[in-house]
Amino acid sequence: MLMCRTMSSSAGIQIPNRLPLLLTHEGVLLPGSTVRFSVDSPRNMQLVSQRLLKGTSLKSTIIGVIPNTRDPEHDTDDLPTLHKIGTAGIAVQVVGSNWPKPHYTLLITGLCRFTVTSQLQERPFVLAEVEQLDKLEQYTTPVPEGVTAEDGELGELSQKFYHAAVQLLGMLDMSVPVVAKFRRLLDSLPRETLPDVVASMIRTSNKEKLQVLDALSLEERFKKALPMLNRQIEGLKLLQKTRKRSPDNEKRVLSVRKGGVLPGRQFNLDEEDEDEDGNDTAALERKVHGANMPEAALKVCLKELKRLKKMPQSMPEHALTRNYLDLMVELPWSKSTKDCLDIGAARTLLDNDHYAMDKLKRRVLEYLAVRQLKTTLKGPILCFVGPPGVGKTSVGRSIARTLGREFHRIALGGVCDQSDIRGHRRTYVGSMPGRIINGLKTVGVNNPVFLLDEVDKLGKSLQGDPAAALLEVLDPEQNHSFTDHYLNVAFDLSQVLFIATANTTASIPPALLDRMEVLQVPGYTQEEKVEIAHRHLIPNQLEQHGLTPQQLHIPQDTTQNIISRYTREAGVRSLERKIGAICRAVAVKVAEGHRVAKTEEAVTPEGSTQQGDTAAPPEMPILIDHIALKDILGLPLFEMEVSERLTLPGVALGLAWTPLGGEIMFVEASRTEGEGQLTLTGQLGDVMKESAHLAISWLRANAKTYQLTNITGGSDPLEGTDIHLHFPAGAVTKDGPSAGVTIVTCLASLFSGRLVRSDVAMTGEITLRGLVLPVGGIKDKILAAHRAGVKRVILPKRNEKDLEELPANVQVDLDFVTAGNLDEVLNAAIDGGFPGTARSCTQPQLSSKL
Repeated sequence: MLMCRTMSSSAGIQIPNRLPLLLTHEGVLLPGSTVRFSVDSPRNMQLVSQRLLKGTSLKSTIIGVIPNTRDPEHDTDDLPTLHKIGTAGIAVQVVGSNWPKPHYTLLITGLCRFTVTSQLQERPFVLAEVEQLDKLEQYTTPVPEGVTAEDGELGELSQKFYHAAVQLLGMLDMSVPVVAKFRRLLDSLPRETLPDVVASMIRTSNKEKLQVLDALSLEERFKKALPMLNRQIEGLKLLQKTRKRSPDNEKRVLSVRKGGVLPGRQFNLDEEDEDEDGNDTAALERKVHGANMPEAALKVCLKELKRLKKMPQSMPEHALTRNYLDLMVELPWSKSTKDCLDIGAARTLLDNDHYAMDKLKRRVLEYLAVRQLKTTLKGPILCFVGPPGVGKTSVGRSIARTLGREFHRIALGGVCDQSDIRGHRRTYVGSMPGRIINGLKTVGVNNPVFLLDEVDKLGKSLQGDPAAALLEVLDPEQNHSFTDHYLNVAFDLSQVLFIATANTTASIPPALLDRMEVLQVPGYTQEEKVEIAHRHLIPNQLEQHGLTPQQLHIPQDTTQNIISRYTREAGVRSLERKIGAICRAVAVKVAEGHRVAKTEEAVTPEGSTQQGDTAAPPEMPILIDHIALKDILGLPLFEMEVSERLTLPGVALGLAWTPLGGEIMFVEASRTEGEGQLTLTGQLGDVMKESAHLAISWLRANAKTYQLTNITGGSDPLEGTDIHLHFPAGAVTKDGPSAGVTIVTCLASLFSGRLVRSDVAMTGEITLRGLVLPVGGIKDKILAAHRAGVKRVILPKRNEKDLEELPANVQVDLDFVTAGNLDEVLNAAIDGGFPGTARSCTQPQLSSKL
């Protein structure tokens, strides 16, 4: 505006007679209005770069804007026929961008009309000689008091148009800034400028704006713009009949354009869209009141709903608020399922789904029993810890079926962002609720069974610690008011039954572990695996491979052979894969048998049946014996190698625990002439190295008692002797204190020349005084020894209580020796007993002096 006024003179404001022309496909620029154009054609890009931009500043250059009436989809590089009327304007803003392709965005304020008299150039941009049609002062100079439009028909049209514009203003809220701006323009601008200004502000099509632009006489201009204004007034009247008056509607009638006479962007009413949005908002409000949410949540929803009603649909925040309210009404604030509290039916269902797992089943039945006595019981927070493949996840699903609840699994392996648990705040782009709230939305009830799978494999990153975020979720004293960052209101999780699964508790933070009730799920014995295979795995694999029990039969002897010689694991996943391989091999035979049978039924042209060399169909059912097993699965992967490896002094069998279950571990020792050095190999940790030094020190201190000698027969086992201890397999990292008794036994066998019994395995921590201390993982270790064919197991005396958890058949098959000191260990481990142990066990009797 200021730039236009600087060109004033006594003769009036004049535009240059030569103007560079901007050809636009989108929008029509009318005098007195400001429109934003995006240009990417070569001619327009050259015009901007050469005539409008000067380094990083913007030139005050007047350009001509000509509507390009050619279809943009069929536009070519040739110059189209120029429209006869254009608008001179000045660019008040230029913004360049390279995405998705190079283009400029121009904000142009219209000054006056012009007509093209001749075209001067086409390249690099269009330059034409023009003739000004409007007086420029009428759009920039306020009208003096007392000056009115001409009399006659034009004056009547002008007065009618002015009153219609005032009527439109009367239907709008004057507190809205845009409406107040429109009022000031009506009072300040001459009447002859009103058609252009009003046509640019109300909802009109480009075709209608082009008609107003082409109307050169004021009378014709008023006649073109008046029906558009009346149509807008009628639309507002109809809208006000159907819904309450809102400042939001009035705001959207006007165009608000930045940088010119009318700063902002065009917002127009679409009656059908507004009606639809109003109906949606009313339906959403009914859902909010019908969601039966707590008072605090309802208060937040009503506040957001009030904001939504005042917000135009075109605003980005409208969609965000709508999504938030949709989530709030979909959450199960008060919806729940009724628990099935029949303990007998629950016991039957659990037994049918899973074999063994007595401790887990007993805990579920205890929960049901307490729920019968107290209906408001909080959901327990359980943690199933055990090796892979023992059924931790599937038993969680069975618990949900037993209780009659919905089930939802959340995989936590590798999660390293606390927002996955707590959600993102709504201030972020792309924010969403956490997995807990999303899971509740998915199941639709507030008392499901949530399985937090692999809780021991949570990560940690710059985005926070998800394990710390779980502290609130898994704390019975806090989760009744769990606050998700996205919701920002409390949600009650106290009725949710949380079940976490893990392979080990070592990697779970102590604060999180303290909040959960840990239930150990050990590996299966061979007998349990046989039962599981014939009850669940074989029927399941037969069904998956399209076979029936009448086509395939796997005897129990074959199953035991698969378990002992082709798999060595705590769970049953490898066993299931081996059974699947057998089913696939049998499926080939069955399919070939069907083809042979069809071939044999074919009839020759002479009427006789074909007698070919094709094999007969296999007899049903196909029986899998040890010969067929070897043909299908190949040579056995595991051999019972324990007795073969214990044929020399200096070899002992220990027991180790891993997250995958128990394992047997050989310890080998050798000695050579040297300087008394100890060499340890096998990727040992610091604790295991210290156990080896402890064993050497204890044996040297008791060498005379046990008749231990060095390589030359001396009484000091290390004098002139180098010792090498090796723990196969060398590629596996090992650590922990439970190998202490195994190292002592191995070295005692080496120094005495006595063999360790070939059927004995041991575990336990040692002290410098020769005591045997308790260790963990006893059940998994004993099951590993049982799988390996060991007959005797030496344990610390204080681990005797752990034997009660063993299956009855394992207790019968194994001979358990509980030892309180190393004397008892050596006597039980060395073949034929160990010399000196009886004497050393006798303690002197002390008499009291009192």
